[in-house]
Amino acid sequence: MSIQIFITGGTFDKEYNEITGKLYFKDTHLKEMLSMGRSQLDVKITTLMMIDSIDMTNDDRDNILEACKNCLLDKIIITHGTDTMVDTAKFLAKGNLDKTIVFTGAMIPIDFGSSDGLFNLGSAMGFVQSLESGIYIAMNGRCFNYDKVRKNTKTGIFESL
Repeated sequence: MSIQIFITGGTFDKEYNEITGKLYFKDTHLKEMLSMGRSQLDVKITTLMMIDSIDMTNDDRDNILEACKNCLLDKIIITHGTDTMVDTAKFLAKGNLDKTIVFTGAMIPIDFGSSDGLFNLGSAMGFVQSLESGIYIAMNGRCFNYDKVRKNTKTGIFESL
């Protein structure tokens, strides 16, 4: 079984500029994360974009949807910023894809060393292999249907509706 991973950016892949104190995108950390997690799964990694999800437009979402439609694999993970992850999942649901699509992300960049990203990625890898076709969000060790979840902006935790 092969898994397609589409990278869209988000905190997952942000880096810290020590001079300006700002977060920015350089390159994805996905291969490094899979290596750190000792993953033995066959994955295909494609970077679609590297943007903060707050800046994501419906044109960007169309690009993600088209990538999922054109993907020959039926197991897909999408790394995404947490602020609009649910919005993009709902957008993709309108595409009626017969695939298992799991969104995941991080609240803390992997470069910070104490990131939740590695745990969330590992969870998503397990969920995408075991769930039926549908669109899901994997965060904080839990998996949610795309239309039954929200990010609690006070706690930074995803929770059921």
